[in-house]
Amino acid sequence: MSAIESRPGVTYPLGARWDGHGVDFVLYAGRAERVQLCLFDAERTPLGAHELQASEGGIWSIYLEGVGPGLRYGYRLEGPWLPAEGCYYNPQKLLLDPYARALGGPGAAHPALAAATPEGEPDPRDSEPWAPLGVVVDESFDWGPDERPPRTPWAETLLYEAHVKGLTQLMPETSAGCQGAGGYLGLGDPRLIAHLRSLGVTALELLPIHARVPEAFLVEKGLSNHWGYATLGFFAPHLAFAQDSDPLAAPRELKTAIRALHAAGIEVILDVVYNHTLEGGPGGPCLSFRGLAPDYYRIGSEGAYEDFTGCGNTFDLRQPRTLQLVLDSLRYWVEEYHVDGFRFDLAPAMAREEVDGPPLGEVFAVMLQDPVLAQVKLIAEPWDLGPGGYRLGAFPPGWREWNGEYRDGVRRFWRGDAGRLGDFAERLCGSSDRFSPRGPLASINYVTCHDGFTLNDLVSYEGKHNLANLEDNRDGHEPTYSKAWGGAEGPCPEASDLRAKVQRAFLLTLACSQGVPMLNMGDERSRTQGGNNNAYCQDNALSWLDWSETPASRSLESFVQRAFALRRRFPQLRRAHHFRGRRGHQADLHWLRPDGRAMRDEDWAAANSVTAWIEDAAGAPELLLLIHALEGWETFRLPAGVWEVVLESSTGAGCGQVSDKHVMEGPSLSVLARVS
Repeated sequence: MSAIESRPGVTYPLGARWDGHGVDFVLYAGRAERVQLCLFDAERTPLGAHELQASEGGIWSIYLEGVGPGLRYGYRLEGPWLPAEGCYYNPQKLLLDPYARALGGPGAAHPALAAATPEGEPDPRDSEPWAPLGVVVDESFDWGPDERPPRTPWAETLLYEAHVKGLTQLMPETSAGCQGAGGYLGLGDPRLIAHLRSLGVTALELLPIHARVPEAFLVEKGLSNHWGYATLGFFAPHLAFAQDSDPLAAPRELKTAIRALHAAGIEVILDVVYNHTLEGGPGGPCLSFRGLAPDYYRIGSEGAYEDFTGCGNTFDLRQPRTLQLVLDSLRYWVEEYHVDGFRFDLAPAMAREEVDGPPLGEVFAVMLQDPVLAQVKLIAEPWDLGPGGYRLGAFPPGWREWNGEYRDGVRRFWRGDAGRLGDFAERLCGSSDRFSPRGPLASINYVTCHDGFTLNDLVSYEGKHNLANLEDNRDGHEPTYSKAWGGAEGPCPEASDLRAKVQRAFLLTLACSQGVPMLNMGDERSRTQGGNNNAYCQDNALSWLDWSETPASRSLESFVQRAFALRRRFPQLRRAHHFRGRRGHQADLHWLRPDGRAMRDEDWAAANSVTAWIEDAAGAPELLLLIHALEGWETFRLPAGVWEVVLESSTGAGCGQVSDKHVMEGPSLSVLARVS
């Protein structure tokens, strides 16, 4: 191998890029005074070190001939130790390249997560066998015909949120063509793809797959960060999800899965965490960003990190190099992995200008102007943990937002809370109070997600049961707006029919709501987490989808198939524009009392039953949604004509034609289509 010490003008792209003959190593190192590239082989044996040359703007680079894919590397930096200014330069630390395309190691947590130490102070825990290393990769991959991604319109999108391992770990190995259980290859398994297609799923939204290493505080408890909201490498796929232990296998296996999903018309959306990193607060580990430059994190007075995430630090996208890293990372996943979109965790934290000021800056508008990112789906979790951090509805046109008000409003209505009908109607119609004039498709509607109860647990528990997390049940979202229907908490055979009926009411509501629906992994099979509503550290059967079939799971799955087939059949359930109001008579929507008369203002506060009469659209017949939240029977007087009961949640099926009236047992939602 030989080094070319000077390669004028090579300041971008950052990272380690192989050109077929050698590798360009380009690093942003802020206020560093000296940068050394340290090389290792696959067994982590040192291969030598090379001095990088400084360019303007804090860029350091070197080109090495005769090296290529599989080479492990890291950096050692010298510079000022000024914690009050965010400078933690320490040549004792071997640091990971933030642009590393793959990671090798470490094999354990504690040594790798050694805290930052002053310059020159030896740290016995900081040794090469434990430090996470970057790995040079070969980006080439045979995508075959996957040159045109699915690009499913938002109006036709059905999201399915899942965890790579949780979704695939228990897939039967005996199924035809099954491979890669627990990892990336499992996502491309024919059985899984057939299952998603049967539900009508058009986009698989994956919990974080960016590279990470174990966190010491969880390892000490015998737990792990299963969800993965603690990123270390924004360009590298998590190695543990690869079937092959070679770091070069993870990119290849993930691309293989995406290629198979695209061939089936299923998009892939990544849940990404650009609001904070694994390094935590100032006393946390110094693995990469903290040791490289002071401008990666938001720093307040006396070196204190501003924390709007609850994780010890906040990534500072006000800084040009930090914003550049995020945009480079996003484009990389689109261009190299053919990813179809992103869901941004705690999104407002990325765009805060001042601590107490309006949270949203220009970051999100910048992404929409990017020629690559403007073509993919962009979804925000529209809140963070800082002042004024709840920003539902505040994102620019072109963005979609997780609608927590939909989740809570639908839960409270079906639970039977008094006075919730008006809010339920608003959520059913696309939350115009939040998303006007952007339209209902700005709303990502969900009843459950990874963060909280599963649908089964939502109807089986009054409160959370998180003792397995070893935090004395203090963790997890509250209030849960849940209910143990028909009996005691937990499994209750005598309540199983009622609980199945309530689950169907939630699912049919989701299918009939204006906006973009999202299913939570396993809710179509009544998956349970035993009442744990914060299973972030449960990498075990509690979090894995049980693929064994029972009559109950088959029945619910069949109902979900029918519910979303109904959504595809009737275009008025997938509108791009809001109805012209929530209450009273509008041009295309009418609200009726069960006796068939128009709803009055006073009815909204007292009623638990209502008819939504939706006029015809694009040649589709008029629809009636009969909604009855209480247990017991209700008689609905119908508009004149003959109506087909297409699907009702109480029975899980349709029941022929009716006229004049329809009697149904609650809690239930029934969908009727005009015949004549």
